[in-house]
Amino acid sequence: MITTDFVPGSPCWLDLGAPDVPTAAAFYGAVLGWDYEPMGGNHSEDGEHEHAEGGMFRKDGKIVGGLGKLTEEGARPAWMIYYSVSDADAATRAVENAGGTVRVPPRDLGEWGRMAQYSDPLGGEFAVWQPGASKGVELLDKPGSLSWTELYTTDTTAAKAFYGGVLGWRFSDMAMPGDMGAYTLITPAGQPEERMQGGLMALSEADLALAHGRPYWHPVFAVADCDDTVARVTSNGGNVQMGPADMPGVGRLAVCLDPAGADFVALTPSTS
Repeated sequence: MITTDFVPGSPCWLDLGAPDVPTAAAFYGAVLGWDYEPMGGNHSEDGEHEHAEGGMFRKDGKIVGGLGKLTEEGARPAWMIYYSVSDADAATRAVENAGGTVRVPPRDLGEWGRMAQYSDPLGGEFAVWQPGASKGVELLDKPGSLSWTELYTTDTTAAKAFYGGVLGWRFSDMAMPGDMGAYTLITPAGQPEERMQGGLMALSEADLALAHGRPYWHPVFAVADCDDTVARVTSNGGNVQMGPADMPGVGRLAVCLDPAGADFVALTPSTS
Protein backbone atom coordinates (compact mmCIF):
# COMPACT_ATOMS: atom_id res chain seq x y z
CA MET A 1 0.00 0.00 0.00
CA ILE A 2 1.03 3.60 -0.52
CA THR A 3 1.58 5.64 2.63
CA THR A 4 2.48 9.23 3.47
CA ASP A 5 5.87 8.31 4.91
CA PHE A 6 7.18 8.73 1.34
CA VAL A 7 10.17 6.42 1.29
CA PRO A 8 12.54 6.96 -1.67
CA GLY A 9 10.95 5.74 -4.88
CA SER A 10 7.37 5.93 -3.60
CA PRO A 11 4.62 8.02 -5.20
CA CYS A 12 4.34 11.32 -3.37
CA TRP A 13 2.51 13.78 -5.63
CA LEU A 14 0.39 13.99 -8.76
CA ASP A 15 -1.02 16.83 -10.79
CA LEU A 16 -3.27 17.14 -13.78
CA GLY A 17 -2.50 19.21 -16.85
CA ALA A 18 -5.89 20.27 -18.23
CA PRO A 19 -6.85 22.57 -21.13
CA ASP A 20 -9.82 23.89 -19.14
CA VAL A 21 -9.19 24.26 -15.42
CA PRO A 22 -12.78 25.06 -14.32
CA THR A 23 -14.18 22.08 -16.26
CA ALA A 24 -11.59 19.73 -14.75
CA ALA A 25 -12.21 21.08 -11.25
CA ALA A 26 -15.96 20.56 -11.61
CA PHE A 27 -15.55 17.05 -13.04
CA TYR A 28 -13.30 15.69 -10.28
CA GLY A 29 -15.41 17.41 -7.67
CA ALA A 30 -18.49 15.57 -8.92
CA VAL A 31 -16.73 12.23 -9.50
CA LEU A 32 -14.34 11.95 -6.54
CA GLY A 33 -15.76 14.46 -4.09
CA TRP A 34 -12.79 16.78 -4.34
CA ASP A 35 -12.75 20.47 -3.50
CA TYR A 36 -10.66 22.76 -5.71
CA GLU A 37 -8.60 25.51 -4.10
CA PRO A 38 -7.28 28.03 -6.67
CA MET A 39 -3.88 29.56 -6.06
CA GLY A 40 -3.18 33.10 -7.18
CA GLY A 41 -6.65 33.60 -8.62
CA ASN A 42 -8.26 36.96 -9.31
CA HIS A 43 -11.60 38.24 -8.17
CA SER A 44 -14.37 39.04 -10.56
CA GLU A 45 -16.35 42.29 -10.36
CA ASP A 46 -19.03 40.70 -8.19
CA GLY A 47 -16.39 39.57 -5.70
CA GLU A 48 -16.62 35.89 -6.52
CA HIS A 49 -13.27 34.07 -6.56
CA GLU A 50 -12.47 32.97 -10.07
CA HIS A 51 -10.58 29.82 -11.00
CA ALA A 52 -6.87 30.45 -11.31
CA GLU A 53 -4.60 28.76 -13.82
CA GLY A 54 -3.78 26.21 -11.14
CA GLY A 55 -4.45 25.09 -7.61
CA MET A 56 -4.94 22.17 -5.26
CA PHE A 57 -7.49 19.39 -4.98
CA ARG A 58 -8.56 18.50 -1.46
CA LYS A 59 -10.55 15.59 -0.07
CA ASP A 60 -11.99 16.09 3.41
CA GLY A 61 -9.63 19.03 3.80
CA LYS A 62 -6.50 17.08 2.88
CA ILE A 63 -4.49 17.74 -0.29
CA VAL A 64 -4.82 14.89 -2.80
CA GLY A 65 -3.24 16.44 -5.91
CA GLY A 66 -2.78 19.49 -8.07
CA LEU A 67 -4.41 20.98 -11.14
CA GLY A 68 -2.81 23.27 -13.69
CA LYS A 69 -3.44 24.75 -17.12
CA LEU A 70 -1.97 22.60 -19.89
CA THR A 71 0.51 24.86 -21.66
CA GLU A 72 3.03 22.54 -23.33
CA GLU A 73 2.52 22.60 -27.09
CA GLY A 74 1.38 19.24 -28.43
CA ALA A 75 0.97 17.71 -24.98
CA ARG A 76 -2.11 15.67 -24.20
CA PRO A 77 -4.19 16.21 -21.06
CA ALA A 78 -2.81 13.77 -18.50
CA TRP A 79 -1.92 13.14 -14.89
CA MET A 80 1.77 13.47 -13.98
CA ILE A 81 2.97 11.21 -11.17
CA TYR A 82 5.90 12.27 -8.99
CA TYR A 83 8.14 9.88 -7.05
CA SER A 84 10.03 10.83 -3.92
CA VAL A 85 13.82 11.13 -4.18
CA SER A 86 16.49 12.43 -1.81
CA ASP A 87 18.34 14.27 -4.59
CA ALA A 88 16.62 15.46 -7.78
CA ASP A 89 19.94 16.31 -9.42
CA ALA A 90 21.27 12.79 -8.84
CA ALA A 91 18.01 11.37 -10.19
CA THR A 92 18.43 13.51 -13.30
CA ARG A 93 21.92 12.18 -13.91
CA ALA A 94 20.61 8.63 -13.46
CA VAL A 95 17.84 9.26 -16.00
CA GLU A 96 20.32 10.57 -18.56
CA ASN A 97 22.75 7.71 -17.97
CA ALA A 98 19.92 5.20 -18.45
CA GLY A 99 18.83 6.68 -21.78
CA GLY A 100 15.91 8.77 -20.59
CA THR A 101 15.11 12.38 -21.49
CA VAL A 102 15.00 15.38 -19.16
CA ARG A 103 11.84 17.31 -20.01
CA VAL A 104 12.06 19.79 -17.11
CA PRO A 105 15.48 20.18 -15.43
CA PRO A 106 15.62 20.22 -11.62
CA ARG A 107 14.16 23.41 -10.19
CA ASP A 108 13.20 24.68 -6.76
CA LEU A 109 9.58 25.45 -6.02
CA GLY A 110 10.13 27.93 -3.23
CA GLU A 111 10.64 26.33 0.14
CA TRP A 112 8.36 23.43 -0.76
CA GLY A 113 10.86 21.23 -2.59
CA ARG A 114 12.72 20.55 -5.80
CA MET A 115 11.24 18.84 -8.84
CA ALA A 116 12.16 17.53 -12.28
CA GLN A 117 10.22 15.84 -15.09
CA TYR A 118 11.42 13.15 -17.48
CA SER A 119 10.54 10.68 -20.20
CA ASP A 120 11.75 7.08 -20.04
CA PRO A 121 13.58 5.71 -23.12
CA LEU A 122 10.27 4.63 -24.74
CA GLY A 123 8.46 7.91 -24.04
CA GLY A 124 6.65 7.31 -20.73
CA GLU A 125 6.52 10.59 -18.80
CA PHE A 126 7.07 10.81 -15.03
CA ALA A 127 8.54 13.16 -12.44
CA VAL A 128 10.47 13.26 -9.16
CA TRP A 129 10.09 15.36 -6.04
CA GLN A 130 12.85 16.16 -3.57
CA PRO A 131 10.95 17.22 -0.44
CA GLY A 132 11.50 20.49 1.32
CA ALA A 133 8.71 21.93 3.46
CA SER A 134 6.26 19.65 1.61
CA LYS A 135 6.66 15.90 1.33
CA GLY A 136 3.67 15.55 -0.97
CA VAL A 137 -0.05 14.80 -0.80
CA GLU A 138 -1.75 14.46 2.56
CA LEU A 139 -4.13 11.55 1.85
CA LEU A 140 -3.35 8.22 0.18
CA ASP A 141 -4.91 4.77 -0.15
CA LYS A 142 -8.32 5.99 1.05
CA PRO A 143 -11.53 6.55 -0.97
CA GLY A 144 -11.03 9.61 -3.15
CA SER A 145 -7.23 9.43 -3.15
CA LEU A 146 -4.32 7.81 -4.99
CA SER A 147 -3.97 4.10 -4.22
CA TRP A 148 -1.77 2.75 -7.03
CA THR A 149 0.28 3.89 -10.04
CA GLU A 150 0.43 2.05 -13.35
CA LEU A 151 2.52 2.14 -16.50
CA TYR A 152 1.26 0.83 -19.82
CA THR A 153 4.35 0.06 -21.90
CA THR A 154 5.36 -1.86 -24.99
CA ASP A 155 8.44 -3.32 -23.26
CA THR A 156 8.28 -4.31 -19.59
CA THR A 157 11.84 -5.68 -19.65
CA ALA A 158 13.21 -2.31 -20.73
CA ALA A 159 10.98 -0.54 -18.22
CA LYS A 160 12.24 -2.70 -15.36
CA ALA A 161 15.85 -1.99 -16.29
CA PHE A 162 15.28 1.76 -16.54
CA TYR A 163 13.13 2.38 -13.48
CA GLY A 164 15.04 -0.13 -11.38
CA GLY A 165 18.24 1.75 -12.14
CA VAL A 166 16.79 5.24 -11.66
CA LEU A 167 14.46 4.73 -8.68
CA GLY A 168 15.74 1.49 -7.17
CA TRP A 169 12.44 -0.35 -7.52
CA ARG A 170 12.09 -4.10 -7.02
CA PHE A 171 9.80 -6.09 -9.29
CA SER A 172 7.78 -9.28 -9.16
CA ASP A 173 5.51 -10.79 -11.80
CA MET A 174 2.06 -12.29 -11.37
CA ALA A 175 -0.09 -14.03 -13.94
CA MET A 176 -3.23 -12.21 -15.06
CA PRO A 177 -6.53 -13.98 -15.71
CA GLY A 178 -6.97 -15.83 -18.99
CA ASP A 179 -4.33 -15.21 -21.64
CA MET A 180 -3.56 -11.63 -20.60
CA GLY A 181 0.05 -12.46 -19.72
CA ALA A 182 2.00 -11.23 -16.70
CA TYR A 183 1.56 -8.11 -14.60
CA THR A 184 4.70 -6.68 -13.00
CA LEU A 185 4.35 -5.38 -9.44
CA ILE A 186 6.50 -2.50 -8.14
CA THR A 187 7.89 -2.19 -4.61
CA PRO A 188 10.17 0.64 -3.39
CA ALA A 189 13.73 -0.34 -2.53
CA GLY A 190 14.13 -1.87 0.91
CA GLN A 191 10.39 -2.19 1.52
CA PRO A 192 8.38 -5.37 2.18
CA GLU A 193 5.95 -6.65 -0.46
CA GLU A 194 2.95 -5.21 1.37
CA ARG A 195 4.31 -1.80 0.36
CA MET A 196 3.73 -2.50 -3.34
CA GLN A 197 2.83 0.80 -4.99
CA GLY A 198 2.15 0.09 -8.64
CA GLY A 199 2.55 -2.05 -11.69
CA LEU A 200 3.76 -2.37 -15.26
CA MET A 201 1.55 -3.84 -17.96
CA ALA A 202 2.63 -4.77 -21.49
CA LEU A 203 0.43 -3.50 -24.31
CA SER A 204 0.92 -3.14 -28.05
CA GLU A 205 1.41 0.26 -29.69
CA ALA A 206 -2.08 -0.08 -31.14
CA ASP A 207 -3.48 -0.32 -27.59
CA LEU A 208 -1.64 2.87 -26.60
CA ALA A 209 -3.53 5.14 -28.98
CA LEU A 210 -4.29 7.56 -26.16
CA ALA A 211 -0.59 8.56 -26.18
CA HIS A 212 -0.04 7.96 -29.91
CA GLY A 213 1.62 4.59 -29.32
CA ARG A 214 3.95 5.70 -26.53
CA PRO A 215 3.93 4.26 -23.00
CA TYR A 216 2.13 6.27 -20.33
CA TRP A 217 1.57 6.33 -16.58
CA HIS A 218 -1.79 6.87 -14.94
CA PRO A 219 -3.12 7.04 -11.37
CA VAL A 220 -5.50 4.59 -9.74
CA PHE A 221 -7.91 6.24 -7.33
CA ALA A 222 -9.61 4.28 -4.57
CA VAL A 223 -13.39 4.69 -4.56
CA ALA A 224 -16.10 3.32 -2.30
CA ASP A 225 -18.31 2.13 -5.18
CA CYS A 226 -16.80 1.67 -8.66
CA ASP A 227 -20.16 1.45 -10.43
CA ASP A 228 -21.41 4.65 -8.80
CA THR A 229 -18.15 6.38 -9.75
CA VAL A 230 -18.51 5.26 -13.38
CA ALA A 231 -22.04 6.64 -13.46
CA ARG A 232 -20.68 9.96 -12.20
CA VAL A 233 -17.93 9.90 -14.84
CA THR A 234 -20.35 9.46 -17.73
CA SER A 235 -22.96 11.90 -16.39
CA ASN A 236 -20.31 14.62 -16.01
CA GLY A 237 -18.84 14.51 -19.50
CA GLY A 238 -16.27 11.73 -19.11
CA ASN A 239 -15.98 8.34 -20.77
CA VAL A 240 -15.13 4.78 -19.80
CA GLN A 241 -12.48 2.79 -21.70
CA MET A 242 -12.97 -0.45 -19.81
CA GLY A 243 -15.21 -1.82 -17.08
CA PRO A 244 -16.49 -1.82 -14.49
CA ALA A 245 -15.01 -5.30 -14.14
CA ASP A 246 -14.04 -7.56 -11.27
CA MET A 247 -10.35 -8.50 -11.04
CA PRO A 248 -9.76 -11.47 -8.70
CA GLY A 249 -7.72 -10.48 -5.67
CA VAL A 250 -7.71 -6.82 -6.74
CA GLY A 251 -11.25 -5.49 -6.72
CA ARG A 252 -13.74 -3.89 -9.08
CA LEU A 253 -12.25 -1.34 -11.44
CA ALA A 254 -12.85 0.81 -14.49
CA VAL A 255 -10.48 2.70 -16.77
CA CYS A 256 -11.92 6.18 -17.18
CA LEU A 257 -11.31 9.37 -19.16
CA ASP A 258 -12.14 12.86 -17.94
CA PRO A 259 -13.83 15.32 -20.36
CA ALA A 260 -10.45 16.33 -21.85
CA GLY A 261 -9.26 12.73 -22.27
CA ALA A 262 -6.92 12.39 -19.27
CA ASP A 263 -7.02 8.78 -18.09
CA PHE A 264 -7.30 7.33 -14.59
CA VAL A 265 -8.56 4.15 -12.97
CA ALA A 266 -11.32 3.96 -10.37
CA LEU A 267 -10.87 0.98 -8.05
CA THR A 268 -13.00 -0.42 -5.26
CA PRO A 269 -10.46 -2.69 -3.57
CA SER A 270 -11.28 -6.30 -2.79
CA THR A 271 -12.04 -6.89 0.89
CA SER A 272 -10.80 -10.49 0.84
